[in-house]
Amino acid sequence: MGWSSSSSSPAVLLLLCLLALVLIQAPSASALAANWGTRALHPLPGDVTVQLLKDNGFDKVKLFEADPAALKALGHSGIQVMLGLPNELLATVARDVAAAEQWVQHNVSHYVSDYGVDIRFVAVGNEPFLKSYKGQFEAATLPAVRNVQAALVKAGLARQVRVTVPLNADVYESLDGRPSSGDFRPDITTLMTSLVRFLLDSGGVLAINIYPFLSMDADANFPRDYAFFPAPGAPPSQASVQDGSVLYTNVFDANYDTLVAALDKHGLGNITVVVGEIGWPTDGDANANAAGAQKFNQGLFDRIVAGKGTPRRPQMPDVYVFALLDEDAKSVDPGNFERHWGVFNYDGSPKYALRLAGGKGIVPAKGVRYLSKQWCVLRPDASPTDRAIVGAVGYACQYADCTSLSPGSSCGGLDVRGNVSYAFNQFFQSAGQQKGSCGFNNLSVVTTTDPSRGTCRFKIMIDTGRHDLTHQDDSGAARAAAAWGAVVAMLALLAIVAL
Repeated sequence: MGWSSSSSSPAVLLLLCLLALVLIQAPSASALAANWGTRALHPLPGDVTVQLLKDNGFDKVKLFEADPAALKALGHSGIQVMLGLPNELLATVARDVAAAEQWVQHNVSHYVSDYGVDIRFVAVGNEPFLKSYKGQFEAATLPAVRNVQAALVKAGLARQVRVTVPLNADVYESLDGRPSSGDFRPDITTLMTSLVRFLLDSGGVLAINIYPFLSMDADANFPRDYAFFPAPGAPPSQASVQDGSVLYTNVFDANYDTLVAALDKHGLGNITVVVGEIGWPTDGDANANAAGAQKFNQGLFDRIVAGKGTPRRPQMPDVYVFALLDEDAKSVDPGNFERHWGVFNYDGSPKYALRLAGGKGIVPAKGVRYLSKQWCVLRPDASPTDRAIVGAVGYACQYADCTSLSPGSSCGGLDVRGNVSYAFNQFFQSAGQQKGSCGFNNLSVVTTTDPSRGTCRFKIMIDTGRHDLTHQDDSGAARAAAAWGAVVAMLALLAIVAL
């Protein structure tokens, strides 16, 4: 039977309107979000990265800072952006609302109006209440949030762009281990309630970073299976926590609901809580490997796709996976694994198989170009016991990423010659294979034979000057040039240091 508008009743039209409204407002169960860090010596070009996000169904991304190349590439992409204001700017922004206005003008308004970037959140600080900071950012955080919110209002962006603060899970606790007993850390209870109340009143959200890997890696006795999401039909971990009628079978659910209980306890349960960071590294530590990361992230992605939340919050919140790509220039203060959180390698190639909605697998980046197919290795006739070796390797690893040589890591099983060659090649590649970067006082040689062996991959870096999509913009090129400038300056010292 054909549909006639003249035969439709007002009641039917009302039902159709309500259905359309529900469909528009209902969150997509398969939508994915990721953290895009840009601390890399040879970053994957912005337009290639944006296409990688889109090809794999990521429609939200978090940037830790206002990286010009990344922001410009995100313009008119359809990807929603959470933009970070770094901790080092908190004090300045907190002291002066004019500083907040200037930051918003340069980093939010500019990219929204001039480049069509869909910025939805400003993340003020990053884990500013972390215990290890010893209170360094506590006094500045809430005033900075207030000033950023005021600046967004003044810029006419407050309806589109909201504020949040990504916090580490150490801001709350449960003394008896049950999520229902959750409360804020005693030393920051007043600060937390004031912050969340402001976010709630201004339409913001709370972001929490949850890392089961760190819980397990820090405690040799931590029950490993409890760190992962249980497979369908599998028996629960023996470490599961019984909390009244609820059985918590994994760290994520228990951790998230501990925060929810703390919020409820202080009358703040209406705040939206997104997961700002969660993931599993693949290298740099004996517990960091592709098998563990695949197991954890597949369980996480399955939950996201299904929209399955926690016992206290049955709807899965927005979850920003940490991270999209590896970053070889990140600080390793937290551990050598810190440079290896990516679901994708530095060049956008998948590290392991992951199923997305409908069983679709993740796909690699397109249009990536590499430096020449050559590597820098220890000369075959050079002795690994040469006295100059120690200084040369130390120098190479000071300026390039050698974290894959850590015990238990992907290159941890190399022999002495392999270790030296890996260090030399990392420096050579990081220096853009420039002339003189494989010198090392005549201990090394350039080869066209791939020295990779077993699980240890000898990398060839991305050629940041060319790729198959649109050419890198001026700001991106300038950033890459600045990174190379530092490496070139190091080369001048190499012969002296290696002597």
